[in-house]
Amino acid sequence: MTPTIITPRLILRAQTEDDLPHCAAMWSNTAVVKHVGGQTRSYQDCWFTLLRGLGMWALKDYGYLTVADRRTGAFIGEVGFADFKRGLDPDISEWPEAGWVIDEPHWGKGYASEALKGLHEWLDETHAALSAVCIINEQHSASIRVAEKLGYQEWERTNYKGAPIIVFQRPAADSPKI
Repeated sequence: MTPTIITPRLILRAQTEDDLPHCAAMWSNTAVVKHVGGQTRSYQDCWFTLLRGLGMWALKDYGYLTVADRRTGAFIGEVGFADFKRGLDPDISEWPEAGWVIDEPHWGKGYASEALKGLHEWLDETHAALSAVCIINEQHSASIRVAEKLGYQEWERTNYKGAPIIVFQRPAADSPKI
């Protein structure tokens, strides 16, 4: 079941078809995708991304959520956990992989940190035995700071689709390390 997570300024809720235009606008912005694969996404690709995020909930008991302004309901971005079967070395597919994208008008307001704090509190409450991982482009200093605030530590440096990335790990709530 997809949770709804409330933070002081945000609501993290199940993604819906109504989010598609907002997701498509966000993912078509070259500034947004600069450190997240570097490629904008078509409207159809955004639809498939939304469906993939929803499908994670059915298969893995975690997935992606829309981040919205708690007061206005305005779309802010997406956060979640996934298993993308990336084929990385090290293989990270046994752990939930955290991901986040905040739309450019909302950068610099602490929304990523706030949303991810709520999301990780949910993970710790519902999946305490699961560690988490994330991958971040080594040039994306803002996301690296967010990950470190959440207790992620650098694990490995590797490449993904030709780009240098850092693999971070965060121990499970009931375990000191992965």
